[in-house]
Amino acid sequence: MTDVARLRRRVREACAAAGVPADQRARLVLAVTLLAEDGPTPGLSTATADGKLSVTLESPRPIGQARRNALPLLPAAGDGASLTWHLDAGAGPVPVAADDEVATRDEMLALVARADAVAKEQRELKHELAETNSGVLAMYVELEERDEQLRKAHAVIFRELEDALRPPPPPAGPFELAVHYAPSQQDSPTGGDLYDWFVLPDGCVHLTLVDAVGHGVTSTRHALTVTHAIRTLALEGHPFRDLIGRTARALATIEPELMATVLLARLDPETGDVTFANGSHPRPVLVTAAGETELLAAATSGRGVGFPDPGSKSLVHRRLGDGDLLVIYTDGLVESRKDFQEGEERLLAAARRNAGRPTAEIPDVLATEMLEIVLHADDTVVIAIRHRPYYGGA
Repeated sequence: MTDVARLRRRVREACAAAGVPADQRARLVLAVTLLAEDGPTPGLSTATADGKLSVTLESPRPIGQARRNALPLLPAAGDGASLTWHLDAGAGPVPVAADDEVATRDEMLALVARADAVAKEQRELKHELAETNSGVLAMYVELEERDEQLRKAHAVIFRELEDALRPPPPPAGPFELAVHYAPSQQDSPTGGDLYDWFVLPDGCVHLTLVDAVGHGVTSTRHALTVTHAIRTLALEGHPFRDLIGRTARALATIEPELMATVLLARLDPETGDVTFANGSHPRPVLVTAAGETELLAAATSGRGVGFPDPGSKSLVHRRLGDGDLLVIYTDGLVESRKDFQEGEERLLAAARRNAGRPTAEIPDVLATEMLEIVLHADDTVVIAIRHRPYYGGA
């Protein structure tokens, strides 16, 4: 466990013991994490008195007011290297997961629930205003103030969600990884398109790309549920071929309305092999170092989560040579002009044309070219995977 992860655990345990609500705990954990990632791990002390939990962070260097103001949970007024937060304690201890991934997921869901509650409060206030006296100027002023508060609250929550739901690339040996994400609606930037990538105990890199049906926080919750279930099953060692089917069966009773396309990739750093399992998802694009392009598809395609007979009937295997490029994506990339087949053809041409660029630039460039004309707006994720030439294990 890293020092930052230990620090998060201590904060969670203190909040849980004091009964601090999950959404407040989530904002504090994120604030402490951001400060800890800026440099050497800071010191931490906590105290509970008079119904308040006080959490103090001692940074190795001073933290300016601008940095304090940018944190998702504002500390008490002060300066220098010490920051203190005062949170209302609850009636008694609350449970918190010991696993960092599970605790983070629970906190993200609490933030989503809080966003829904704030939105509901806004709707109820507008309805009350219409029923009583919509012409009362004072109430309109109050409504505008509440709207501004709501916009600011949503901005903070969505920023926290974006940071938490979009992990940085893991170490992948000879594979370079890069990603682009674009929401269909700027005021709901989480959407139903999510990705996950992590290193398995055997050293292989696992990638999950999910496109949940719908938009907004509900589709985000569905996509998050799918990625978390697949991660859990993969880390438990279940066969790669069975992951989509097992996930669908596990979620059928607890999320009966959930529907999502899924693409799984398994990268072997030792051999350069890439294996795909597809559940109703758009086909990956391969551009070889020689400039040849191909849409990768199994002889029998699979079905996604929530579809009839879900799972992968067969897998796609490729061994990447030095400089070969793979592009995986959600359908928003190829359906912007309402013609999926035409979109695939344009993507093949764009991938071949831009394959010589640095890997980090390719997802953004492809999204810019493919979404130049948008007749149908949808969330879009683009991930580039390249096998580096002359990789020496560094």
